[in-house]
Amino acid sequence: MSTLQEDLVLETVRTILDPELGISIVDLGLIYGVEVNNADVTVRMTLTSPACPVGPVIQAQVHQAVKKLPWAKEVKVELVWSPRWDPRTMATEDARMELGII
Repeated sequence: MSTLQEDLVLETVRTILDPELGISIVDLGLIYGVEVNNADVTVRMTLTSPACPVGPVIQAQVHQAVKKLPWAKEVKVELVWSPRWDPRTMATEDARMELGII
């Protein structure tokens, strides 16, 4: 069950597009979780591949976007590789259609 603050973080991060695919990182399923503890926010995310050349840029965009929320004091973006990202099961239906998976 998510909290209102966690939902706000997700909606804020939803505006960030994967620069190579042009699809929201949330819709792609790259955000694995959001945790809000008082004013501390942790975002767990992955990338489309471990060798993603724009990975640091995407991480920085997530950090900057969440930091703009007025109640977010400490923001941590954790990059995780497990489970491995699979657009067939993790992306939204719209994102899969845009990727030509459906």
